[in-house]
Amino acid sequence: MNQRIAQISLVVDDYDEAIAFYTRKLGFDLVEDTIMSPSKRWVIVKPVGEGSCQLLLAKAANEEQKTRIGNQTGGRVFLFLHTDNFDRDYQNLLQHEVQIIREASIEEYGKVAVFADLYGNLWDLVERKA
Repeated sequence: MNQRIAQISLVVDDYDEAIAFYTRKLGFDLVEDTIMSPSKRWVIVKPVGEGSCQLLLAKAANEEQKTRIGNQTGGRVFLFLHTDNFDRDYQNLLQHEVQIIREASIEEYGKVAVFADLYGNLWDLVERKA
């Protein structure tokens, strides 16, 4: 058997501002941006590298969904961005003025910092020990 999580939906307020954040500030690749209807697009971004899980940027379609923007997990870290070079990627976050929630630290498993995306979703940036 071979299974993997291919995509995770991330509720966003605006397609273009979300694309700009993920591609310009985090350096993700824009995989697809297809217009489905006047109000809906199929937008997929992913971190650079092989085998990455993709994010489906899903614009909130109603008031209930809008309440979830930026808080899909009740304030817990939601996504984990693993890197092969923590210092490079941490400096990139700082240069792009991405909000750092918890400064870089060295833990038993490697280097880690917590940052917030443009809507407030919490991410761990992690470089695991070899």
